[in-house]
Amino acid sequence: MSMRRSLPRIVLTVVLAAMAGWVVLHRDQINLATLDAWLAWLGPWAPIGHMMLFALGTVAFVPGIVFSLAGGALFGPFWGSLWNLAGATLGATLAFLVARYIASEWVARNAGGLLKRLIDGVDAEGWRFVAFVRLVPLFPFNLSNYVLGLTRIPLHHYVIATFICMVPGAVAYTWLGYAGRGALSGEANAVRYGLLALGLLATIAALPRLIGRLRGSFAWIEPNELKRRLDRGEAVAVIDVRGADEFTGPFGHIATARNIPVTELDSRLAELAGLERGPIVLVCRTDKRSAAAAHTLRAAGFSQVSVLRRGMEQWNEIGLPVEARH
Repeated sequence: MSMRRSLPRIVLTVVLAAMAGWVVLHRDQINLATLDAWLAWLGPWAPIGHMMLFALGTVAFVPGIVFSLAGGALFGPFWGSLWNLAGATLGATLAFLVARYIASEWVARNAGGLLKRLIDGVDAEGWRFVAFVRLVPLFPFNLSNYVLGLTRIPLHHYVIATFICMVPGAVAYTWLGYAGRGALSGEANAVRYGLLALGLLATIAALPRLIGRLRGSFAWIEPNELKRRLDRGEAVAVIDVRGADEFTGPFGHIATARNIPVTELDSRLAELAGLERGPIVLVCRTDKRSAAAAHTLRAAGFSQVSVLRRGMEQWNEIGLPVEARH
């Protein structure tokens, strides 16, 4: 990369480091009282100021909970939720774009091994992974924005999934901030809002287990990713769980696929001996039968089970090669 192209990236990196350093040195000053004073000075422009501060704070690694609680305390449960959600989404988008601009090309060129497989897996999940990250409170919000910017997830998918899936958390922390200020001023509804907020936060905390059940105990893989892995010569076992007539029917089958119909899978598990720890991709016409087959294999002890999303229909739609199509 030429110096002319790399200089803006270096400057931006230095600016971000300086912002993060300032936050670390002045973290004691970033509190509700300070935000209240700043926003009061803005008068009718306070909501816009709050959103801008939330966005810049997100980029600079200021904990989002500070702004979320402040939004509830200063603007109430409804408008506070709206301004918090807008500010958090704007900040998440800025951090995503910054990471993509600064380092995504370098990561794409140099990522290998586990990091490459991780990024490819996130790319395959796309907006679903973003939704999972936003709904499950296990991922640091500020850091995940930058990490997701290093992937190839489309910007509009990222923004929409971020906005929608941050709603529960934004509402919960806003209500909690509103309840806290109400309790200090003796408002009667403060306890009710506080209990609602705590109940919503408890529900969010239970999401990892719920989402794990809904998603199933297997991963998804996109056709292009499977094709790349096969072209690289990776030892991926492709199991087509359609009937024999479909296997050689109009949609054809993937060249390396082994045909084991889903109705026979239980009785033919012995044919898959030795693959318990290796990667297996299950294929059908769509992905319904292969998803059912994935549960069967996982229950039988197979650990790396993936399902080809939309199966042979999507494989054919994007023009990937097949065999035995009549």
